[in-house]
Amino acid sequence: MTITVAGEKKEVKDSLTLPELIEQENVEMPEYVTVSINDEFVPTEEKATKVLNDGDNVEFLYFMGGGC
Repeated sequence: MTITVAGEKKEVKDSLTLPELIEQENVEMPEYVTVSINDEFVPTEEKATKVLNDGDNVEFLYFMGGGC
């Protein structure tokens, strides 16, 4: 199946889970990443069991603090 990850189309196996994709993409600090699929945030409690579908658009987001 084909999904888009961070703007790049990728061929992946059918029924790929979100944890498998995170591992394949070598996501740094996966425990701190927020994931959106098709512009909807994946709740933390669903991350471990989320299965991706053909055509999904996946983004990995990191929130960083800062200031003076």
